[in-house]
Amino acid sequence: MPAVIRMQRQGARNSPNYIIVAVNKRGKRDGEYLEKLGQYFPKEKNPKAKLKVDQEALKIWQSKGAILSQTVGQLLKAHSKS
Repeated sequence: MPAVIRMQRQGARNSPNYIIVAVNKRGKRDGEYLEKLGQYFPKEKNPKAKLKVDQEALKIWQSKGAILSQTVGQLLKAHSKS
């Protein structure tokens, strides 16, 4: 079962927040997920509070062969620099 680490949209209109999840590659965008790995709040003023990720769980999923989506990869890269 190929897995992907991607974002799932939540929140009201004009007030989005996203959860970072490990999902089956063939699953729906907002369908069931295997595990919740973190949260992203794009409208948050404080840049440090925008992204919260469980690094241990992320490493475990990557060791199992899960692939990061392009968006999650860019987000993690930008957050690691700051």
